[in-house]
Amino acid sequence: MDSSEQGSSMNAGIAAGMTLPPGVTEEEAEEMQMELIKVEDEIETLRQVLVAKERHAAELKHRLGISPLSEIKQNITKGWHDVQCSNAYMRTSQTLGDLNRRVTSSNLYLTASATLEDIGRSDAYKRTQETLSQAGQVTSAAFSSMGSAIRSRFGEMRNSPSFKSFEDKVENMKYKVMGRANGENDHSPTSNNAPL
Repeated sequence: MDSSEQGSSMNAGIAAGMTLPPGVTEEEAEEMQMELIKVEDEIETLRQVLVAKERHAAELKHRLGISPLSEIKQNITKGWHDVQCSNAYMRTSQTLGDLNRRVTSSNLYLTASATLEDIGRSDAYKRTQETLSQAGQVTSAAFSSMGSAIRSRFGEMRNSPSFKSFEDKVENMKYKVMGRANGENDHSPTSNNAPL
């Protein structure tokens, strides 16, 4: 549809009972409608040009070997650089640097730092550190010897007649249960057939 056809259809629309806003004449409305059509045509043309340009840019990137991932990395790097160069970032960085210098040069910080160094060099601190170290070694040795004693006791129990008798009864029960499941008789060839 060319602009003359659109203009005539517009006039038909206005004449067909479209109510005009207050203060707008029919002639002004027709002019605005024509201008609106022209602007919408220009917008459509620009969209088509933009799509063509984007397609051409994508083709050039592909030919240059620029992948979407490398483009994202580049955008992030550029974004971070832009942040670092921004006035807000520079002012914040400078403010934090000033604050750090003030804190580390303050009397309270220097006093606390010196006090901690004095404590670290004091005899009481060194004795406490040595005592804790020795206590840790003693505790470790105690747990080690307790573990050895328990292992030794279990070894003695395993070789005791009571444990052997219990082990035989469990083995006999296992044989009876497994034998019944396999259709064998109730007597184990190695057991003494003692009831549990």
